[in-house]
Amino acid sequence: MTDTRPAAWPDGVARHVLDRTDSTNAHAMRLAPQLSGPAWIMAREQTAGRGRRGRPWVMPPGNFAATLVMRPSGQAQDAARLGFVAGLAVHDALAAACGPAARLAIKWPNDVLLNGGKVSGILLEGLGAGGTAGVDLLAVGIGVNLAAAPAAAEVEADALPPVSVASETGHAVSPDDFLDLLAPAFAHWQARLARDGFSPVRAAWMARAAKLGQTITARTGHHTRSGRFDGIDEAGALILTTAQGREVVPAADIYFAEGA
Repeated sequence: MTDTRPAAWPDGVARHVLDRTDSTNAHAMRLAPQLSGPAWIMAREQTAGRGRRGRPWVMPPGNFAATLVMRPSGQAQDAARLGFVAGLAVHDALAAACGPAARLAIKWPNDVLLNGGKVSGILLEGLGAGGTAGVDLLAVGIGVNLAAAPAAAEVEADALPPVSVASETGHAVSPDDFLDLLAPAFAHWQARLARDGFSPVRAAWMARAAKLGQTITARTGHHTRSGRFDGIDEAGALILTTAQGREVVPAADIYFAEGA
C-alpha cells in the first residue's frame, strides 16, 4: 500500500502562522532581518495580496496565502529559477491533496491550473538584484484557492477562470495541511536544483506544462504574437514558434485560445 503521509517538515526552515496581515510577501520582507534562515510565513487572512504586475490577489476565507523567504545563493538568474521550483512544488502538493483524478498543469511561468482553471498563483520578489548580480533576499509568495475562488468579475476579462480545490474536487484542505505538503515539496525540488542544476527541473516542469506543443498567445506590453509553445530554455524563457520563426520570450502574459 502506498504511504500517502506528507514528508517531514524540512530541517532548518522556520514556520510562522499569522491570523492577519497585509501581504505575506511584504510581511516576509519586514521579518527577514530577524531571521537566521529560511522561513515560511502563512496568513489566515491577507488584506492586500498582490499578483504579478501589481495586480490584486483576492483571498476568500479558507484559502492559502504563504511566502517562503530566503537568502538565495548564486546570481539573479539562479533566483528566478526558483519560480519553476515553486510551480513544481505547488503542483505536487495539490496532487497529494486532491488525488489522481485531479487534472493539474502549470501555465508558464508558474500559475497552476486545476481542470483548466487557475487555482494558484506565484509571485517572486527580490531585494538586491541588479543585472546579473545576486539577490540578497527572495520572497516566494504563493496563493492557492483551497476553499473558494474569486468571482469571475474580480479577474481580467480574458484570463482563465478561477477555480478552487473544494469546487473542483470536493476535497476540504486546510491551509495548515496544505503547508505541510508544500514545504517538503519545495525543499525537494530546491535540493534537486542545487544538486543537479536546472535541466532536471526544466524537464519536470515541461512534463507538467499546460498547452505544450499547442498554439498560445504571448502579450508583452502592446506586442502580441501567437505560435506553438515549444517549451522553455535553460534560462526559463518561453520558446514560441511563430510564422516568422522561433522566438525566445523572457517575460509575457500568456493566453490560451478560447475552448482550447
